[in-house]
Amino acid sequence: MKRITLCTLTLLLFLLNTQAQEKKIFNETAAQKEQRLAWWVNDRFGMFIHWGLYSLPARHEWVKHNERLTNNDYQKYFDNFNPDLYNPKEWARMAKAAGMKYAVITTKHHEGFCLFDSKYTDYKATNTAIKKDLIKEWVDAFRAEGLKIGFYYSLIDWHHPDFTIDRVHPQRVSDPKEYEKLNKGRDMAKYRTYLQNQLKELMTNYGKIDILWTDFSYPGENGKGHEDWNSLEVIKLVRKLQPGIIINDRLDLNEYEDGGDFVTPEQYKVAEWPTRNGKRINWETCQTFSGSWGYYRDETSWKDNKQLLVLLIESVSKGGNLLLNVGPTSRGLFDTRAQDRLLGMGDWMKVNGRSIYGCTEAPAGIQRPDNTLLTYNPATRRLYVHLLDYPLQRIDLPGLKGKVKYAQFLHDGSEIKMRDGEKNALTLDVPVRKPDVEIPVVELVLE
Repeated sequence: MKRITLCTLTLLLFLLNTQAQEKKIFNETAAQKEQRLAWWVNDRFGMFIHWGLYSLPARHEWVKHNERLTNNDYQKYFDNFNPDLYNPKEWARMAKAAGMKYAVITTKHHEGFCLFDSKYTDYKATNTAIKKDLIKEWVDAFRAEGLKIGFYYSLIDWHHPDFTIDRVHPQRVSDPKEYEKLNKGRDMAKYRTYLQNQLKELMTNYGKIDILWTDFSYPGENGKGHEDWNSLEVIKLVRKLQPGIIINDRLDLNEYEDGGDFVTPEQYKVAEWPTRNGKRINWETCQTFSGSWGYYRDETSWKDNKQLLVLLIESVSKGGNLLLNVGPTSRGLFDTRAQDRLLGMGDWMKVNGRSIYGCTEAPAGIQRPDNTLLTYNPATRRLYVHLLDYPLQRIDLPGLKGKVKYAQFLHDGSEIKMRDGEKNALTLDVPVRKPDVEIPVVELVLE
């Protein structure tokens, strides 16, 4: 046996590590991926819609889990589901007016109920009083408004007879030894076939689909991961049927560089642009107006317009997107609180959207003044200073002395006078009275 030198061993370890980092499912180049995701990176702001039978109890989309309801307990919601006021054209108009450029709707959530007309189940909207494929109408309406189309599909299914009971199931138990007995007669192989068949329907029956949101994996003891979903075959199937589609990161394929197109921090702000193996990656935070995703009648923890705008601006300032959720009522309406927030965001986006679309993190070396957020459009070389707390008569911008050709308020295009400040700073003289917008934005045209 030949002696392995230290240099040879180091090289082998390096090659193994490189292979691990570059393990891929597809042959797509970085440039091809960038082109595929270009519209999504540009658009930055989308609508999430969580809608299903849980809109009837109106106390959280996980009500079946939280209250440990059986299929029989839950049947009354199926029997009484009748969204007679459903008008997806109104939804689409509200999304567009709010400044959103794409939308993602729950075709099936964890409860197992399908809003679309699947031939593989009777547990679907066409068998309720509404007797419609609600997804078809939704796709047509949103596409007509020029919005990109996204489907959410739950990997989990608490209604399906072959989906095995696990630690997040409504019929979960405290003793792990009991699961084998509980799952007698259930067959996840049959459920995997069901899952793939439904994804085939969604990827072939509704035209071009721009985004697929699968949700979610929870590997470990009495959990479910990529083997339970056969995730590798799922992602290959989806990309084959919809080659240009963008897919989120919840299939538990983290060992692959391309096991998901973007990461999905949920209900929290990221501290900085997320990275993987030292490289910045695409990301989108999904957020709610309140605390739940489905319609929750009695919830009171609603964010105000400024909080929601800060979520959007801060996401873009760190190179990310915001997917903001609406939970319609069981009759098919956005409740008045959601409509109010969408109107407020739309008023701001109408005049300040230029600081969001096509924007990203400010270039390295540009310092952020206190109580501001910065976004930057690399194509136009314009820097946007979002004034979260309106200053008294002046703003000092460190390091920008001699680097700005022109300054103006974005909402009305009115000039802001500039002068050289101290310590290489640029000083902007602003009016005492705050402009009549929730968060004023200063647009700087860089040299």
